[in-house]
Amino acid sequence: MKLKEIYEKAVKRGMELDPRGREEVEEDLRKAKREFEELKEEDRRWFDKEKLTNPYADTRILYGDPATEVKRVMVGIDIEIGEVLLADRLREKGQGVDLIIAHHPEGRAMAALHEVMDMQSAILLKQGVPIHVAEDLMAERIKDVERRLLPANHTRAVDAARLLDIPLMCMHTPTDNAVSSYLQKIFDEKTPRYVSDVLDILHDIPEYGCARSETVGPRVVVGSRKRRAGKVFVDMTGGTGGSKKIYEGLSTAGVGTVVGMHISEDHRKEAQKHHINVVIAGHIASDNLGVNLLLDDVLAGVEIIPCSGFRRFSRK
Repeated sequence: MKLKEIYEKAVKRGMELDPRGREEVEEDLRKAKREFEELKEEDRRWFDKEKLTNPYADTRILYGDPATEVKRVMVGIDIEIGEVLLADRLREKGQGVDLIIAHHPEGRAMAALHEVMDMQSAILLKQGVPIHVAEDLMAERIKDVERRLLPANHTRAVDAARLLDIPLMCMHTPTDNAVSSYLQKIFDEKTPRYVSDVLDILHDIPEYGCARSETVGPRVVVGSRKRRAGKVFVDMTGGTGGSKKIYEGLSTAGVGTVVGMHISEDHRKEAQKHHINVVIAGHIASDNLGVNLLLDDVLAGVEIIPCSGFRRFSRK
């Protein structure tokens, strides 16, 4: 399988699993096309043309020839310089690594992380939050994340991969879409009555069971196990955490329990203020689930070497 094929399949599957629905995804691509066409000729060379076919700015081939033949992949949640050196060491030992796949973005994909956050507005709309409210709240948060990313030295791992000539790519939002859609479907079908039932459902999933054995399993951070779950909303995609002010809108829209990867203290206090139960399934465990689901669809016949917090559980 070629590197370009892996990348394109990951993006395509991410679009299929996008919780906003296909029409919203297609609209993102249309907006990118309009943006490109409206640019002056001298400005077009700075435009990231991947946006015309890939709506996820945090998912990119970061280094390597797209035509590279891939037989063995090293996959990790976070790929930094240390993991790149590890891949090179494995090569020295005779375990050829043709490609490194990171979940969390690096390089230009990290610098552009804020660009995918706008999708959260459409996700909130599907949960019953008015779009004008959702977009207003997210605009402030997106600008905040953009400013925080500006001073980061985001090319370090990519530079290491280039120096050692090891192809590197990242797939972030497509895998987050995978875990979000997978869990939302389960909760919609099983309609857990109590928060304890939400935890039981998560515990039966291998990735969360593994995390539980490592003392970082799912837990309730707002509310209690004995409370009614109400409507369950899986909040696990869209770049990074959204506005802390969304909980009022979610509560008004009838959401009783939010299942997320992680939560800041400010966000936790807002959820508590608006009487929403919050279950934190676990960041790395949720990333593992999303990556595993996507790899099942993308890397058929390719050998996988797990690293950096990744645990391989195949469902095929």
